[in-house]
Amino acid sequence: MTVKLGIARERRAGERRVAATPETVKQLVGLGLEVLVETQAGALAGHGDEEYRHAGAKILPELDLAELDAYAHVRPMEPSTAASLRRGAITVGLASPSSELPTVRALAEAGVTSFALELVPRISRAQSMDALTSQALVAGYRCVLEAAMRLPRFFPLYMTAAGTIPPARVLVLGVGVAGLQAIGTAKRLGARVSANDIRPSSAEEVASMGGTFIRLDLETAEAAGGYARELSADRGALQRQLLAPHVAAADVLITTAAVPGRPAPLLVTQEMVQGMRNGSVVVDLAAESGGNVEGSIPGRDLHVPTADGEGTVTIVGMKDAASAMPADASRLYAKNVANLLALMTRDGIMAPDWEDEVVAGTCLTHDGEVRHAPTAEAVAALAGASSGTDNEGVS
Repeated sequence: MTVKLGIARERRAGERRVAATPETVKQLVGLGLEVLVETQAGALAGHGDEEYRHAGAKILPELDLAELDAYAHVRPMEPSTAASLRRGAITVGLASPSSELPTVRALAEAGVTSFALELVPRISRAQSMDALTSQALVAGYRCVLEAAMRLPRFFPLYMTAAGTIPPARVLVLGVGVAGLQAIGTAKRLGARVSANDIRPSSAEEVASMGGTFIRLDLETAEAAGGYARELSADRGALQRQLLAPHVAAADVLITTAAVPGRPAPLLVTQEMVQGMRNGSVVVDLAAESGGNVEGSIPGRDLHVPTADGEGTVTIVGMKDAASAMPADASRLYAKNVANLLALMTRDGIMAPDWEDEVVAGTCLTHDGEVRHAPTAEAVAALAGASSGTDNEGVS
C-alpha cells in the first residue's frame, strides 16, 4: 500500500513558505511515496501547481487529513488539524513545542507520531535536516536588508571628490547562525561590524566573518549543543551596562539572541536605545519570542526619541523574517523535511527507526505519549492547571 504524504497550503497570516518544492517532490516520489499537494500550496514561494504535477505530485483542491499517512507543514498546526489526522499518521514540521502545548496535547491524544524540526539533534549527521539553522540563515540576511532600507546613510565607505563618507557601524548581539549571517551580510555591504555573544567560543566565528568581537567581563554562558544559556538577573543587568557604550556608538544594532524553550533575553533597554544617535536603526529578530529590545513589537516600526529629544531611533520588530524571502527559505526548509522523511523511509514504507538518535531525538509525540521530556512536563502542568480551574467552586 502506497504511503500518502500531504503538503498543505499554509494558512497562518504572513506565512509564505511551503513544506515541499517541486525539487523535493521528485525526491519524495523517488522514495516510493504518493505526494498529495493542496492547490496553490507553493504559489507564494514561486511554485505553481503545474510544476508540482510535472514533478510527480497529485494536486488536490483540499487535503483529506483523515486519509493521509504523513503530513508535512511549516508552521505549528492548530489543535483542530492535529485532531483531524488519523491515528498512527506521521507529521514533520516546526512545532514550537514550548509555546504550542494545546497542539502537542492534541497530537498525543490523536495518536499521531509527530516530529518537531526544532528538536533535530545538533550533530553532523543531522545538519541536512536542521531547519532552525537553515531558516536562521535567511532571517539573519533579511535583518540587515531591513536595517539598510531604513538607515538614512550608506553602509560602505565612499571616498569622493566631495569628501569622504565613513562606513556605517553595525553591532550584532547574539552570534548564532542568524547573527553570523547578519555579520557577513553587513560586511558585504561595506559596514564596519562588531559583535558580542555570551559564549566565548563565538569570538573565532565572528573573526572568520570579518567582524570584531567585543569581549565583556562576564561569566561563560554556554549550554550543551553550543546553545547559550540564560544569565542570572544580576549578570544580565551587568551585561546591559557593559554593552551600553557599544550600543550608543552603533548606527545599526541587530539583536538575534535566543535561549531554546525560554523567552528571549532582554539585552537592550529603552534607555540604551535613546542613547543612540538620531537616525540609528535597531532590528530585533527576537521580537516574536519576547524581544531582545525593550518595547519592540513584532511586525511594527517604533520611533523612539533620542535622549536629547532632537531626533529618533527606529526599532524594527521582526516578524515572519524567513517568510519574507519565501523562495529560498522554502528551498532550504523543504530539503530539511525531505531529508528527515528519507531517513525514515525504506522501499516506500515509512517506518521510523527508534534506535536512530536523530529519529528518536526529533520525535515529539508517539503512540499517545509526549516523547520530549521537557514538553511532556509542560503538557502535564497545563493539564493539571486546567483540571484545577475546572474544579474551582466544587465541594
